[in-house]
Amino acid sequence: MNPIIVIPTRMASTRLPGKPLAGIGGEPMIRRVVRRALAAELGPVVVAAAETEIAEAVAQPGVRVVLTDPALPSGSDRVHAAVEAVDAAGLHDVVVNLQGDLPLFPPDDLRRVLLPLERGEYDLATLVARVTEEREIAASSVVKAACAFTEGDDVARALYFSRIAVPWGEGPLWHHIGVYGWRRAALRRFVSLPPSPLELRESLEQLRALEAGMAVGCAAIARAPLGVDTPEDLERVRAVVALTEKDVP
Repeated sequence: MNPIIVIPTRMASTRLPGKPLAGIGGEPMIRRVVRRALAAELGPVVVAAAETEIAEAVAQPGVRVVLTDPALPSGSDRVHAAVEAVDAAGLHDVVVNLQGDLPLFPPDDLRRVLLPLERGEYDLATLVARVTEEREIAASSVVKAACAFTEGDDVARALYFSRIAVPWGEGPLWHHIGVYGWRRAALRRFVSLPPSPLELRESLEQLRALEAGMAVGCAAIARAPLGVDTPEDLERVRAVVALTEKDVP
């Protein structure tokens, strides 16, 4: 595999406008995400930015910035547009989609998204973590992946994704982490498809892939990362950074 990392980002967040440039520990959030991507050392890092302000904030050696059409309907569309712009020849056969609102994402966890793609049976890969708090079970903002890991195997097939607690019965629930590893052909096919019925019903883009018959592999990580969707999330991340980096020069 020859991966490339693409970080889609835009200023027009409905719950936290200007989110990519929100300050965390003295620097814009998007710069922290870029630094995590570089530390993973999976391949080149590209920022798919919808606005010039973002492009200016992340400009640095080793990072390619592509200005994408703000009218593109999803992050996956921005990722596809960016990778086609920087690698039209298709030298990179795997595209890692790292969300631009995960400023604390561990580089080791990002590497794990490639595990399912090391097997020939999966078109795309994603990450999951065990649901550990009772409040997450009923929270519609916590997307659950219906998958089952067998003993000794670190990859499981995703059968469904939902905002309700699935599957029913005894056993672990898995919190879906919105980080993806795409085979290049699968990403190209995905963005060519219209939104699917279950995708629209659950408001979950990944269901389009399942409804189209694509095989989705899940790799588990130890814990779900702190993402930034709301002002409250931003304050939580700022508090973590202030605590963990207070003695860092």
